Formats: sequence, C-alpha cells, structure tokens
Amino acid sequence: MTRKKKILVVDDTPMNVKLLVDLLGFHNYEMVAASSGIEALEQVTKERPDLILLDVVMSGMSGYEVCQKVRGDPETAVLPIIMVTALDPAQERVHGIEAGADDFLTKPINQAELLARVRSLLRVKELHDTVRSQAGQLSEWNKTLEQRVQEQVSQLDRLGRLKRFFSPQLADLIVAGGAADPLKSHRREVTVVFIDLRGFTSFAETSEPEEIMEILREYHAEMGRLILDHEGTLERFTGDGIMIFFNDPVEVSNPQERAIRMAVAMRDAINILHAKWMKRGHDLSAGLGMATGYATIGAIGFEGRWDYGVIGTVTNLAARLCAEAQPGQILVSQRFLIRAEDLVQAELLGEIALKGFSRTITTFNILRLS
Repeated sequence: MTRKKKILVVDDTPMNVKLLVDLLGFHNYEMVAASSGIEALEQVTKERPDLILLDVVMSGMSGYEVCQKVRGDPETAVLPIIMVTALDPAQERVHGIEAGADDFLTKPINQAELLARVRSLLRVKELHDTVRSQAGQLSEWNKTLEQRVQEQVSQLDRLGRLKRFFSPQLADLIVAGGAADPLKSHRREVTVVFIDLRGFTSFAETSEPEEIMEILREYHAEMGRLILDHEGTLERFTGDGIMIFFNDPVEVSNPQERAIRMAVAMRDAINILHAKWMKRGHDLSAGLGMATGYATIGAIGFEGRWDYGVIGTVTNLAARLCAEAQPGQILVSQRFLIRAEDLVQAELLGEIALKGFSRTITTFNILRLS
C-alpha cells in the first residue's frame, strides 16, 4: 500500500491554516500544521513531512528564516518548500530564492495552481528519495562486495597454503567446507607409504649438482603425478625420500587399497625410469614400505613456516620397512597384509629386526595386485 504524502502547513493565521489543511486533506494528503516558525521546525524534526507550505510573514521567526534553517540541516536540505505570500510576488521571489525556496504561491491561493505545484514538487521529492535509497543500496552492495572480495582473497590464500600439502581437488574441498580444518591437531588411523631411491647416495657423491637435480625433477614429477592420481596426501620430500599417507584430512573407505595401487604404480614407473637412467650411466631404483595405524596429525612449525606432520609408530614402521626394502620391493607388515590380502599376492620374507622396534616384524613383499 502506498504511503500518503505528508504536508506541513505553516501560518500564524488559523483561518489560512484550516483552508489549506481542508483542501489538501480532501485530496488524500496527510496534513500537519504549525502556527509559528519555531513550531514549524519542531514539526519538521518530529513528523518528517514530504513538503512544506510556508507563509512568509509571521510574528517572531519569518518564513525566510524557517526556510534557511531547514536548508541548513543536511537531513532536510532538499525538502520541497513552497512559500506563500500576499506581498509583491516579484520582490518576494528574489528573497525566497536566496532563502532556498523551491516555488511560490500568492494569496489569495488558486486551488488548481496549488494542487499542480504540490504534485510537481512531490514527484521531484519522490525521485530524490528513490535516488538516495538506491545510493544507499549501492553503498551497501559495495560493502558486501568488498567483504566478499576479502573473503575470496582469504580463501585463495588459504587454498594456496593447502595446496602445498594436499592435492588440488582436496584443497578445494577443504576451502569449500567439505572437510574439517586439517591443520588442527587430531588423531586418526592412516596408511603411510615411504619410497626412496636405491643407489642415490653414491650417485650424488660422484655426479654434478645439475645432473642430480635433473634426476630428482624426473623422479619427483612422476611420483607426484601418481600421488595426485590416487589422491594421497604428500607429507614431505626429503631429497630422494617421499612420505605419503591416506585417510586424512578426508576419510576414505579404502585407504589401504589406494596406497597399494599407488605403490605398485610407483614401482612400475621407477622400472621405466631405471631403464632411462641406466642409459645415462646411473643405476638407480627404488624401495617402498607401507604400514597402517593410528597417528597424530596436524600443522608443525612456527609462524611463517608450517609443515603438515604425521607423528606415530605407524610412520616409523613404514620408514624402517622402506629402508629394508631391496630394489623393486614393497615391504609391509603381517598386520597390514591381513587387511589387504584379497588385493595382492605377496611373499613372506620372515622376521626382520627393525631399528627402533623391540620385537622383530613379520614382513612380506608385495609381488603384484591380485
């Protein structure tokens, strides 16, 4: 429903006030009256009219003074004012313009002219209110847009940091809210895979740095591709050593299967690289170790340099099995194999004493996928 336009009539002659109130009220305007300049200013503040019909000659404060004060307030600076006078119209028009009036009417008032001028100025007022409202909306939209831009920049920054640790797909999922904050310390069962190159130490001792870096780039590129393909989480590179784990930060139903398929694919890829490297005189191959168990996971480091760390016996076991692996072997414990025996064919290597473990570990080598 459209709000009635409110008009303030200001005149110190009651008969004049009644005439204007009755006439405009009949045409469906909401009417407010004031009998002095002081009362008029009070009504402007209280009633917030859409237009003022203001008599020029009043005792105390004149219509010009009222007009100047209304114009001096930023809240009412554009409020339409029609000045009503019985004096010389030409002379009063100059004073009225100087005071800030929008239009003039002479007494006695012509009803048709009054209604036409009121409607005209109210249309102008309505347009101004619309523009001001839209400006306010635009300002609010700009604030909202700035906030959204800041949030998106923050997301991009967070995404960039997360992509240092996780696959791009997984980093996107975390930022979108599809996974809990992975950098917060938590405990979970994970499957850990270690891989490193056999013969790398002697190769590094006798080769130029540029040649070493070229071999590492080829090795890291191929292993990195397989880590992303199987959606593993890269914990770290340490020269030729790589640690990957599964089931964090997003839990999956088949972490061991993913790890096994990745490890077998890595071994196949290393066999291809081995043939390529042998042609350049470098006898390099790889060994792998895998284990499953509970670990504490989260951000490790200090402000400005954070790494994503996995701490627990499971990482030590995977690392020690990797260290024991001969070229081309993928070593796992009996506990690991029991949970994955339908996936692979394996050979028993026997009881192996691993550094850091008080008991020997029954160890198997994965030969192939079933």
